[in-house]
Amino acid sequence: MLARLLRTALLVQWLMGAALSGALVVRCDTPVPTAIALAVLFPFLTTALAITYTMVLSRPGESALPWWQALAGEIWASIVVFVLRQPWTRGQPPLLPATAGSPQAVPVVLVHGYLCNHRLWDKVAAQLRAQGHAVQAVNLEPAFTSIDHYAPLVEQAVQALRSHTGQAQVALVGHSMGGLALRAWARRYGLAHAAQLISLGTPHAGTQVPQHLPSPNGRQMMWNSDWLQTLRSGEDEALRNRFSVAITAQDNIVFPQRAQVLDGVAVTVFEGIGHLQMCLHQPVIDWLLARLRQAPAEAHA
Repeated sequence: MLARLLRTALLVQWLMGAALSGALVVRCDTPVPTAIALAVLFPFLTTALAITYTMVLSRPGESALPWWQALAGEIWASIVVFVLRQPWTRGQPPLLPATAGSPQAVPVVLVHGYLCNHRLWDKVAAQLRAQGHAVQAVNLEPAFTSIDHYAPLVEQAVQALRSHTGQAQVALVGHSMGGLALRAWARRYGLAHAAQLISLGTPHAGTQVPQHLPSPNGRQMMWNSDWLQTLRSGEDEALRNRFSVAITAQDNIVFPQRAQVLDGVAVTVFEGIGHLQMCLHQPVIDWLLARLRQAPAEAHA
């Protein structure tokens, strides 16, 4: 569903680029090769403009260099994810066994965020498998619904990995809205099968990003929403003891950035990267792998 939506959006952008290029040739005598290049690159240019807008909107007022680094990195990450990867996926994400010959490690469920699909995790999944982790990503669909509706999808992935590996517990990793889907899953299904829960760039306190087309899950992620307050009120020390939180100080989607915490949970802050870039940035992946090596012993049984 989302991949089809993204393909349609790309087609519309290419048609707009072609129309603009044609007008430039006719009215401004622009060279034809230049006009063709503009038409082809139009989706890339609009992506760069959209990211620049969100980076300016969310700028926390800290030092300039990490912000410029995050801007460049997030533009590249958005092109990789939204132009080169996600629109071209077909079907449901497969269960990926650990690479042959690697030591068995805790299985990992990967849960993407808003307007993404499992292709967000391509780099992460490859490195997890190389380290001995069996991996099951999920597609959170439909794209525009309550986050509570995603809990059964997460549970299906948990049970598929447990059945495949024979291990009692799995680790669950969520990016952005995916981290909230993990909390919704824990509220509904409990923690018996969770070795760890790890969130990357998740709006635990909600985000102040403008909701131009508010959907149910978009409203739930608004700053200090009623849904988030209810979720928080039902959580206890057992959940917090299993959670690890990572954020970026230059997050262009989830802000105010340093407010995205869970009471009693240590937070790791990365500098100089944007929101999507957290899933492509090698230091973040290294941190994730290190956290997973600390999974409880029963998860490896």
